[in-house]
Amino acid sequence: MSGTLLRLACTATVAAQAVLAPAPATATPEPRQQSVAALLTSLQQLYRQTEQATETYDATAEKLRRQRAEVSRLDGELTRARLDLQDSRADAGRLARQQYQSSDGLGPYVRLLLARDPQHALDEGHVIGEVARERARAVSRLTAAEKRKDALARAARKALDTQLALADQQRKQRDDVRARLGDVEHLLASLTPAQLTAIAGLEQQGASEAQQKLGTAGALPEDRPASPQGDRAVHYAMAQLGKPYQWGAQGPSAYDCSGLTSEAWAHAGTPIPRTSQEQWHRLRRVPLRDLRPGDLVVYFPEATHVAMYVGGGNVVQAPRPGEKVEVSPLASYPVLGAVRPDDRVA
Repeated sequence: MSGTLLRLACTATVAAQAVLAPAPATATPEPRQQSVAALLTSLQQLYRQTEQATETYDATAEKLRRQRAEVSRLDGELTRARLDLQDSRADAGRLARQQYQSSDGLGPYVRLLLARDPQHALDEGHVIGEVARERARAVSRLTAAEKRKDALARAARKALDTQLALADQQRKQRDDVRARLGDVEHLLASLTPAQLTAIAGLEQQGASEAQQKLGTAGALPEDRPASPQGDRAVHYAMAQLGKPYQWGAQGPSAYDCSGLTSEAWAHAGTPIPRTSQEQWHRLRRVPLRDLRPGDLVVYFPEATHVAMYVGGGNVVQAPRPGEKVEVSPLASYPVLGAVRPDDRVA
Protein backbone atom coordinates (compact mmCIF):
# COMPACT_ATOMS: atom_id res chain seq x y z
CA MET A 1 0.00 0.00 0.00
CA SER A 2 1.11 3.54 -0.60
CA GLY A 3 1.14 4.92 2.92
CA THR A 4 -0.52 8.24 2.13
CA LEU A 5 -3.21 8.02 4.78
CA LEU A 6 -2.39 11.50 6.01
CA ARG A 7 -3.49 13.10 2.72
CA LEU A 8 -6.84 11.39 2.85
CA ALA A 9 -7.29 12.09 6.55
CA CYS A 10 -7.02 15.86 6.11
CA THR A 11 -9.94 16.00 3.68
CA ALA A 12 -11.83 13.23 5.45
CA THR A 13 -11.76 15.08 8.77
CA VAL A 14 -13.44 18.14 7.30
CA ALA A 15 -15.96 16.08 5.33
CA ALA A 16 -16.84 13.84 8.23
CA GLN A 17 -17.36 16.73 10.64
CA ALA A 18 -19.58 18.46 8.10
CA VAL A 19 -21.84 15.65 6.94
CA LEU A 20 -21.49 12.61 9.19
CA ALA A 21 -23.52 12.04 12.33
CA PRO A 22 -21.77 10.58 15.39
CA ALA A 23 -21.49 6.79 15.26
CA PRO A 24 -23.81 4.85 17.59
CA ALA A 25 -22.30 3.54 20.76
CA THR A 26 -21.08 -0.08 20.54
CA ALA A 27 -18.97 -2.44 22.56
CA THR A 28 -16.04 -1.83 20.19
CA PRO A 29 -13.30 0.33 21.77
CA GLU A 30 -13.07 3.90 20.53
CA PRO A 31 -10.51 4.31 17.70
CA ARG A 32 -8.26 6.39 19.96
CA GLN A 33 -8.09 3.43 22.35
CA GLN A 34 -7.26 0.76 19.76
CA SER A 35 -3.81 -0.47 18.84
CA VAL A 36 -2.16 0.71 15.64
CA ALA A 37 -2.36 -2.82 14.21
CA ALA A 38 -6.10 -3.03 14.95
CA LEU A 39 -6.70 0.36 13.38
CA LEU A 40 -4.75 -0.60 10.26
CA THR A 41 -6.76 -3.82 9.99
CA SER A 42 -10.01 -1.86 10.29
CA LEU A 43 -8.94 0.60 7.62
CA GLN A 44 -7.81 -2.16 5.28
CA GLN A 45 -11.15 -3.91 5.68
CA LEU A 46 -13.03 -0.69 4.95
CA TYR A 47 -10.92 0.06 1.89
CA ARG A 48 -11.42 -3.49 0.64
CA GLN A 49 -15.18 -3.31 1.13
CA THR A 50 -15.25 0.03 -0.65
CA GLU A 51 -13.33 -1.34 -3.60
CA GLN A 52 -15.57 -4.39 -3.79
CA ALA A 53 -18.59 -2.09 -3.90
CA THR A 54 -16.89 0.06 -6.54
CA GLU A 55 -16.10 -2.91 -8.77
CA THR A 56 -19.70 -4.11 -8.47
CA TYR A 57 -20.87 -0.63 -9.45
CA ASP A 58 -18.46 -0.55 -12.39
CA ALA A 59 -19.68 -3.94 -13.63
CA THR A 60 -23.30 -2.79 -13.53
CA ALA A 61 -22.39 0.47 -15.25
CA GLU A 62 -20.76 -1.50 -18.07
CA LYS A 63 -23.82 -3.76 -18.38
CA LEU A 64 -26.03 -0.69 -18.46
CA ARG A 65 -23.92 0.87 -21.22
CA ARG A 66 -24.24 -2.28 -23.33
CA GLN A 67 -27.95 -2.53 -22.58
CA ARG A 68 -28.56 1.06 -23.69
CA ALA A 69 -26.79 0.25 -26.96
CA GLU A 70 -28.99 -2.84 -27.35
CA VAL A 71 -32.15 -0.83 -26.71
CA SER A 72 -31.03 1.70 -29.31
CA ARG A 73 -30.28 -1.07 -31.82
CA LEU A 74 -33.66 -2.74 -31.28
CA ASP A 75 -35.46 0.59 -31.59
CA GLY A 76 -33.79 1.11 -34.96
CA GLU A 77 -34.67 -2.43 -36.08
CA LEU A 78 -38.27 -1.92 -34.96
CA THR A 79 -38.54 1.33 -36.93
CA ARG A 80 -37.25 -0.40 -40.08
CA ALA A 81 -39.61 -3.34 -39.49
CA ARG A 82 -42.59 -1.01 -39.27
CA LEU A 83 -41.58 0.65 -42.54
CA ASP A 84 -41.20 -2.78 -44.19
CA LEU A 85 -44.65 -3.71 -42.90
CA GLN A 86 -46.13 -0.56 -44.42
CA ASP A 87 -44.52 -1.41 -47.78
CA SER A 88 -45.81 -5.01 -47.61
CA ARG A 89 -49.32 -3.83 -46.82
CA ALA A 90 -49.18 -1.38 -49.72
CA ASP A 91 -48.03 -4.15 -52.10
CA ALA A 92 -50.80 -6.50 -50.93
CA GLY A 93 -53.42 -3.77 -51.34
CA ARG A 94 -52.20 -2.88 -54.82
CA LEU A 95 -52.37 -6.50 -55.98
CA ALA A 96 -55.84 -6.92 -54.47
CA ARG A 97 -57.09 -3.86 -56.33
CA GLN A 98 -55.57 -5.07 -59.59
CA GLN A 99 -57.23 -8.44 -59.22
CA TYR A 100 -60.58 -6.85 -58.46
CA GLN A 101 -60.35 -4.45 -61.41
CA SER A 102 -59.37 -7.17 -63.92
CA SER A 103 -61.79 -9.86 -62.69
CA ASP A 104 -64.59 -10.77 -65.14
CA GLY A 105 -66.04 -13.58 -63.08
CA LEU A 106 -64.72 -16.32 -65.42
CA GLY A 107 -62.30 -18.96 -64.32
CA PRO A 108 -59.14 -19.70 -66.33
CA TYR A 109 -60.49 -22.97 -67.83
CA VAL A 110 -63.74 -21.35 -69.04
CA ARG A 111 -61.68 -18.52 -70.54
CA LEU A 112 -59.56 -21.03 -72.43
CA LEU A 113 -62.63 -22.88 -73.84
CA LEU A 114 -64.32 -19.67 -75.04
CA ALA A 115 -61.21 -18.03 -76.39
CA ARG A 116 -60.94 -17.43 -80.16
CA ASP A 117 -57.16 -17.77 -79.87
CA PRO A 118 -56.33 -20.60 -77.42
CA GLN A 119 -52.59 -19.81 -77.53
CA HIS A 120 -53.27 -16.22 -76.56
CA ALA A 121 -55.49 -17.46 -73.76
CA LEU A 122 -52.74 -19.76 -72.56
CA ASP A 123 -50.27 -16.87 -72.59
CA GLU A 124 -52.76 -14.74 -70.74
CA GLY A 125 -53.28 -17.55 -68.24
CA HIS A 126 -49.56 -17.70 -67.65
CA VAL A 127 -49.58 -13.99 -66.84
CA ILE A 128 -52.57 -14.45 -64.57
CA GLY A 129 -50.76 -17.31 -62.83
CA GLU A 130 -47.70 -15.17 -62.33
CA VAL A 131 -49.88 -12.43 -60.84
CA ALA A 132 -51.39 -15.01 -58.47
CA ARG A 133 -47.94 -16.17 -57.45
CA GLU A 134 -46.86 -12.58 -56.89
CA ARG A 135 -49.96 -12.08 -54.77
CA ALA A 136 -49.02 -15.15 -52.70
CA ARG A 137 -45.49 -13.84 -52.27
CA ALA A 138 -46.86 -10.45 -51.18
CA VAL A 139 -49.10 -12.10 -48.61
CA SER A 140 -46.12 -14.15 -47.38
CA ARG A 141 -43.98 -11.00 -47.06
CA LEU A 142 -46.82 -9.27 -45.23
CA THR A 143 -47.14 -12.16 -42.77
CA ALA A 144 -43.38 -12.31 -42.18
CA ALA A 145 -43.21 -8.53 -41.69
CA GLU A 146 -46.03 -8.69 -39.15
CA LYS A 147 -44.27 -11.45 -37.20
CA ARG A 148 -40.90 -9.65 -37.30
CA LYS A 149 -42.45 -6.40 -36.12
CA ASP A 150 -44.22 -8.12 -33.24
CA ALA A 151 -41.07 -10.04 -32.21
CA LEU A 152 -38.95 -6.89 -32.29
CA ALA A 153 -41.55 -4.96 -30.30
CA ARG A 154 -41.48 -7.65 -27.59
CA ALA A 155 -37.66 -7.70 -27.58
CA ALA A 156 -37.50 -3.91 -27.37
CA ARG A 157 -39.90 -3.85 -24.42
CA LYS A 158 -37.92 -6.56 -22.64
CA ALA A 159 -34.61 -4.77 -23.32
CA LEU A 160 -36.01 -1.51 -21.97
CA ASP A 161 -37.26 -3.27 -18.83
CA THR A 162 -33.77 -4.72 -18.35
CA GLN A 163 -32.24 -1.28 -18.80
CA LEU A 164 -34.54 0.23 -16.18
CA ALA A 165 -33.74 -2.60 -13.74
CA LEU A 166 -29.99 -2.11 -14.27
CA ALA A 167 -30.33 1.63 -13.74
CA ASP A 168 -32.13 1.02 -10.45
CA GLN A 169 -29.51 -1.53 -9.42
CA GLN A 170 -26.74 0.95 -10.26
CA ARG A 171 -28.35 3.64 -8.09
CA LYS A 172 -28.42 1.26 -5.11
CA GLN A 173 -24.80 0.27 -5.68
CA ARG A 174 -23.81 3.93 -5.93
CA ASP A 175 -25.40 4.53 -2.54
CA ASP A 176 -23.54 1.51 -1.14
CA VAL A 177 -20.20 2.90 -2.31
CA ARG A 178 -20.97 6.26 -0.78
CA ALA A 179 -21.94 4.66 2.51
CA ARG A 180 -18.67 2.72 2.67
CA LEU A 181 -16.68 5.83 1.81
CA GLY A 182 -18.48 7.51 4.69
CA ASP A 183 -17.30 4.73 7.00
CA VAL A 184 -13.70 5.31 5.91
CA GLU A 185 -14.00 9.07 6.38
CA HIS A 186 -15.57 8.64 9.81
CA LEU A 187 -12.77 6.38 11.04
CA LEU A 188 -10.00 8.59 9.64
CA ALA A 189 -11.58 11.69 11.12
CA SER A 190 -11.55 10.07 14.55
CA LEU A 191 -7.79 9.41 14.56
CA THR A 192 -5.04 11.60 15.95
CA PRO A 193 -2.10 12.71 13.77
CA ALA A 194 0.17 10.41 15.77
CA GLN A 195 -2.09 7.44 15.06
CA LEU A 196 -2.23 8.27 11.36
CA THR A 197 1.57 8.47 11.20
CA ALA A 198 1.93 5.15 13.02
CA ILE A 199 -0.63 3.46 10.76
CA ALA A 200 1.13 4.72 7.63
CA GLY A 201 4.45 3.40 8.94
CA LEU A 202 3.02 -0.01 9.78
CA GLU A 203 1.37 -0.15 6.36
CA GLN A 204 4.63 0.58 4.58
CA GLN A 205 6.44 -1.98 6.72
CA GLY A 206 3.90 -4.66 5.78
CA ALA A 207 4.25 -3.90 2.07
CA SER A 208 8.05 -4.02 2.30
CA GLU A 209 7.96 -7.39 4.08
CA ALA A 210 5.53 -8.82 1.51
CA GLN A 211 7.77 -7.61 -1.33
CA GLN A 212 10.80 -9.17 0.34
CA LYS A 213 8.99 -12.50 0.70
CA LEU A 214 8.20 -12.52 -3.00
CA GLY A 215 11.84 -11.89 -3.78
CA THR A 216 13.03 -14.62 -1.42
CA ALA A 217 10.59 -17.09 -2.96
CA GLY A 218 11.84 -16.23 -6.46
CA ALA A 219 8.42 -14.94 -7.47
CA LEU A 220 9.53 -11.43 -8.44
CA PRO A 221 9.92 -11.16 -12.21
CA GLU A 222 13.17 -10.59 -14.01
CA ASP A 223 13.30 -7.56 -16.26
CA ARG A 224 11.74 -8.45 -19.61
CA PRO A 225 10.95 -6.23 -22.58
CA ALA A 226 7.35 -5.20 -23.05
CA SER A 227 5.38 -6.06 -26.15
CA PRO A 228 4.65 -3.08 -28.44
CA GLN A 229 1.08 -2.93 -27.08
CA GLY A 230 2.31 -3.33 -23.51
CA ASP A 231 4.78 -0.51 -23.97
CA ARG A 232 1.99 1.79 -25.19
CA ALA A 233 -0.22 0.79 -22.27
CA VAL A 234 2.55 1.50 -19.75
CA HIS A 235 3.30 4.84 -21.39
CA TYR A 236 -0.35 5.85 -21.10
CA ALA A 237 -0.65 4.71 -17.47
CA MET A 238 2.55 6.49 -16.42
CA ALA A 239 1.29 9.69 -18.04
CA GLN A 240 -1.59 9.63 -15.52
CA LEU A 241 0.67 9.82 -12.44
CA GLY A 242 -0.63 12.29 -9.88
CA LYS A 243 -4.25 12.18 -11.04
CA PRO A 244 -6.73 11.43 -8.26
CA TYR A 245 -8.48 8.17 -7.53
CA GLN A 246 -12.22 8.48 -8.08
CA TRP A 247 -14.56 5.52 -7.87
CA GLY A 248 -16.26 4.70 -11.16
CA ALA A 249 -13.88 6.95 -13.13
CA GLN A 250 -12.14 6.03 -16.39
CA GLY A 251 -10.31 9.29 -17.00
CA PRO A 252 -9.10 11.51 -18.34
CA SER A 253 -8.95 13.55 -15.11
CA ALA A 254 -9.43 10.73 -12.54
CA TYR A 255 -9.47 6.92 -12.35
CA ASP A 256 -10.35 3.98 -10.21
CA CYS A 257 -8.08 0.93 -10.31
CA SER A 258 -9.64 -0.94 -13.24
CA GLY A 259 -10.58 2.30 -14.96
CA LEU A 260 -6.85 3.05 -15.27
CA THR A 261 -5.86 -0.38 -16.57
CA SER A 262 -8.76 -0.69 -19.02
CA GLU A 263 -8.19 2.79 -20.44
CA ALA A 264 -4.45 2.22 -20.76
CA TRP A 265 -4.97 -0.92 -22.80
CA ALA A 266 -7.73 0.67 -24.85
CA HIS A 267 -5.27 3.40 -25.84
CA ALA A 268 -2.77 0.66 -26.69
CA GLY A 269 -5.27 -0.69 -29.21
CA THR A 270 -6.30 -3.76 -27.21
CA PRO A 271 -9.63 -3.25 -25.44
CA ILE A 272 -10.02 -5.34 -22.26
CA PRO A 273 -12.90 -5.84 -19.80
CA ARG A 274 -13.81 -2.90 -17.57
CA THR A 275 -13.55 -4.46 -14.10
CA SER A 276 -10.71 -6.18 -12.25
CA GLN A 277 -12.81 -9.31 -11.79
CA GLU A 278 -13.52 -9.61 -15.51
CA GLN A 279 -9.89 -8.87 -16.28
CA TRP A 280 -8.89 -11.72 -13.96
CA HIS A 281 -11.40 -14.18 -15.39
CA ARG A 282 -11.16 -13.36 -19.10
CA LEU A 283 -7.46 -12.63 -19.71
CA ARG A 284 -4.69 -15.21 -19.87
CA ARG A 285 -2.98 -15.79 -16.56
CA VAL A 286 0.79 -15.71 -16.29
CA PRO A 287 3.14 -16.53 -13.38
CA LEU A 288 4.47 -13.52 -11.48
CA ARG A 289 8.05 -14.46 -12.35
CA ASP A 290 7.16 -14.19 -16.07
CA LEU A 291 5.65 -10.69 -15.86
CA ARG A 292 6.56 -8.13 -18.46
CA PRO A 293 5.62 -4.43 -18.46
CA GLY A 294 1.97 -3.93 -19.31
CA ASP A 295 0.79 -7.12 -17.64
CA LEU A 296 -1.81 -6.71 -14.91
CA VAL A 297 -1.41 -7.76 -11.28
CA VAL A 298 -4.70 -8.65 -9.57
CA TYR A 299 -5.18 -8.50 -5.80
CA PHE A 300 -7.35 -10.04 -3.06
CA PRO A 301 -9.19 -13.38 -3.28
CA GLU A 302 -12.21 -11.69 -4.87
CA ALA A 303 -10.05 -10.01 -7.57
CA THR A 304 -11.26 -6.56 -6.47
CA HIS A 305 -8.11 -4.56 -7.17
CA VAL A 306 -5.76 -4.39 -10.15
CA ALA A 307 -2.53 -2.60 -11.09
CA MET A 308 -0.20 -2.56 -14.09
CA TYR A 309 3.32 -3.95 -13.92
CA VAL A 310 5.92 -1.45 -15.11
CA GLY A 311 9.16 -3.36 -14.41
CA GLY A 312 11.66 -3.39 -11.58
CA GLY A 313 9.21 -5.09 -9.23
CA ASN A 314 6.84 -2.12 -9.35
CA VAL A 315 3.31 -1.42 -10.54
CA VAL A 316 1.44 1.74 -11.47
CA GLN A 317 -1.99 1.95 -9.90
CA ALA A 318 -4.92 4.07 -8.77
CA PRO A 319 -4.73 2.82 -5.18
CA ARG A 320 -7.86 3.90 -3.27
CA PRO A 321 -10.04 6.88 -2.30
CA GLY A 322 -8.08 9.95 -1.28
CA GLU A 323 -4.91 8.94 -3.11
CA LYS A 324 -3.48 9.55 -6.56
CA VAL A 325 -2.17 7.40 -9.39
CA GLU A 326 1.31 6.31 -8.29
CA VAL A 327 4.09 3.77 -8.72
CA SER A 328 4.15 1.22 -5.89
CA PRO A 329 5.85 -2.08 -5.01
CA LEU A 330 4.19 -5.06 -6.65
CA ALA A 331 3.24 -6.46 -3.21
CA SER A 332 1.38 -3.33 -2.09
CA TYR A 333 -1.73 -5.51 -1.61
CA PRO A 334 -2.17 -9.30 -1.20
CA VAL A 335 -1.45 -10.66 -4.67
CA LEU A 336 -3.96 -13.04 -6.29
CA GLY A 337 -2.13 -13.46 -9.61
CA ALA A 338 -1.36 -11.81 -12.94
CA VAL A 339 -2.85 -11.68 -16.44
CA ARG A 340 -1.62 -10.64 -19.88
CA PRO A 341 -4.02 -8.46 -21.92
CA ASP A 342 -2.31 -8.82 -25.30
CA ASP A 343 -2.55 -12.61 -25.19
CA ARG A 344 -6.28 -13.13 -24.93
CA VAL A 345 -8.02 -16.37 -24.00
CA ALA A 346 -11.64 -15.38 -24.69
